[in-house]
Amino acid sequence: MTYRILIIDDSPTMRQLLTFAVKRLSGVETVEAADGVDGYKKLTNGKFDLVLADINMPVMDGLKLVSIIRGNPDYKNVPIVMVTTEGGKEDREKALSLGANAYITKPIQAPHVLSVVKELLKIT
Repeated sequence: MTYRILIIDDSPTMRQLLTFAVKRLSGVETVEAADGVDGYKKLTNGKFDLVLADINMPVMDGLKLVSIIRGNPDYKNVPIVMVTTEGGKEDREKALSLGANAYITKPIQAPHVLSVVKELLKIT
């Protein structure tokens, strides 16, 4: 089985790190986007099994993106993982209340990213 993961972050370095982490799983295909608008466009043009998104991005931030994705019935079951430098409890609660499934703070640890992705995609 192939899993398609959409990685949305305004930092090319962070997108590379996340891509590198999830590619350790077999059968994973990634698509990258530089901001929320670009990410949503790519999401609506293809089928994705999971979204990894930063909170702080230009054009459209991750929180707005989560609320737009959750507002579209076609994507209500796509797991969303927020990846952010914002370790504050308020940001975490806001992201989760808007519909994010998980919250990872930077600097990211590849094993942690993998365990969250595996759990959400139900990969054993």
